[in-house]
Amino acid sequence: MEKNWIAKIQPEQQQVSDLASDTTMSPVLCSLLIQRGITVFEEAKAFFRPHLNQLHDPFLMQDMDRAVDRLQEALESDQKIMVYGDYDVDGTTAVTVVYAFLQNIGAQWVYYIPNRYKEGYGFSFLAVEHAKEIGIDLIITLDCGVKDAAKISRANELGIDVIVCDHHNPGELPPAYAVLDPKRMDCPYPFKGLSGCGVGFKFLQGWCRKYAEEHEISLLSYLDLLTISIGADIVPLVGENRILASEGLRLLEGEKRPGIKAMLEHAKFQKPSLTITDVVFLLAPRINAAGRMDEGSRAVDLLLAEDSIRAENISKDLEGNNNNRREVDKSITQEAMQLVNEDPFYMNSFSTVVKNTGWHKGVIGIVASRLVEEFYKPAIVLTENDGKLAGSARSIPGIDLYEVLGYCEDLLDQYGGHAMAAGLSMCPSNFEEFRDRFDKIIQDQLNGQRPVPFIEYDQELRLADIDERFFKHLSMFAPFGPDNMKPVFLARNVRDTGMTRAVGETGKHLKLSIFEGDLREKKMDGIGFDLGHWAPTLNQQFAVDLLFTIEENIWQGQRSLQLNVKDIQLSR
Repeated sequence: MEKNWIAKIQPEQQQVSDLASDTTMSPVLCSLLIQRGITVFEEAKAFFRPHLNQLHDPFLMQDMDRAVDRLQEALESDQKIMVYGDYDVDGTTAVTVVYAFLQNIGAQWVYYIPNRYKEGYGFSFLAVEHAKEIGIDLIITLDCGVKDAAKISRANELGIDVIVCDHHNPGELPPAYAVLDPKRMDCPYPFKGLSGCGVGFKFLQGWCRKYAEEHEISLLSYLDLLTISIGADIVPLVGENRILASEGLRLLEGEKRPGIKAMLEHAKFQKPSLTITDVVFLLAPRINAAGRMDEGSRAVDLLLAEDSIRAENISKDLEGNNNNRREVDKSITQEAMQLVNEDPFYMNSFSTVVKNTGWHKGVIGIVASRLVEEFYKPAIVLTENDGKLAGSARSIPGIDLYEVLGYCEDLLDQYGGHAMAAGLSMCPSNFEEFRDRFDKIIQDQLNGQRPVPFIEYDQELRLADIDERFFKHLSMFAPFGPDNMKPVFLARNVRDTGMTRAVGETGKHLKLSIFEGDLREKKMDGIGFDLGHWAPTLNQQFAVDLLFTIEENIWQGQRSLQLNVKDIQLSR
């Protein structure tokens, strides 16, 4: 699908010159800083040197005092605590952090991860009843709870207090003992982008600050797990998340937890250090596979494992789950594509909403993402089990799924999530009306105009300006993620040196060797995934423009810079 190329707003030249004179960095790099809201030397210094002392006071979060006081009461009275979290990466890492920390300080605790198929998303009634049976006095929910008023009310009826640690949009607050959520309308906490694990971390940090400062150092040892949640949950990589992830990635460079080490070995990871991209594509799918295909608690077991033998055994199971997930994902995607292609509704629709009986609930979110990639429309994939439709939604830029689902609330049993991803359930008899209304709302929000996929680029860049010094400074912008993406550059009028070719089993990808203008001696290598069809054009010496990022390539011990090409167009 052809994409539009859109240049980001370029800063004023005088602003660039002023920052360049203060920082001694190139104008291109200074422009990148200004595009990220960094305009003076002190801001640049803080950006390039993120430090834990830049974190906000946890007591700026609404209800923090109540939450830490209630935890202290439970500890002093030897009350039994349940740590509850969702079955995804954010939930399981959050449970691991809070559970392991409470274990270290001698609390009486159990942890609970719901079964995706028996209990579904969020806090569950089954968990509340189980908590009563085993004598739980306090439940701490992580990455869920803020939309679970009925379950929390039931816990209250049974004499169990609930502390909610969540990061989803709350709506009306549930009747919990304390609700920690920076997205509360009445919460003054300055940073709204924490992951669920991040909110749990701030809760424990608050308890340390008020009751046991000596434990805060040990709390920091869990930042590797928090970093995995930040990468996997696609939260903004700015502010506190960037600080926490920078420190967590440093921890991941050292001696790794047995469970993380085992997963990386199965992924055949050999680089000296991990990036957020590695977290997203190597660790997150394997952790998620537990909850998608089996029991989410297995992921917690793996992350808690203290010896390599136990870690390897669990990791082997998760690797099998992940391979199984790939096969199921592929099969359901093909079936969903067939439904779309056979139904005239989708010829003119502004969304893709499909359902089937018996689709595996654990992979339908991935299938929704694939439908978005294929059709560039918001997508919902639903599976019918036990008389209910439940599923996952994924969006495109400019369409807030949570808001759109809110307009359909009367047709839904429940829903929750973010602008770009959400979960929902409904009665099957509501499907047709829901599909029509959902599509009409999106059509109205798009003013009836069909969106075209686009790639934003930061700066135009000459290949001659790419050298080791430039790349070293560019690397200081990491860790990359939402709101601080890896810079995308535009190079114009480049040509093949004669070495460009299609690669991969079916020639799907493109291995480039290019030069710019008359500078044949200044050639650059590159890789373009899914761009193999451009090889004949480049081989015929047509001039092309490239959008690309810059990365380090290590092959047989040799290190070099290469372009990661995102898109190609013929030069005008």
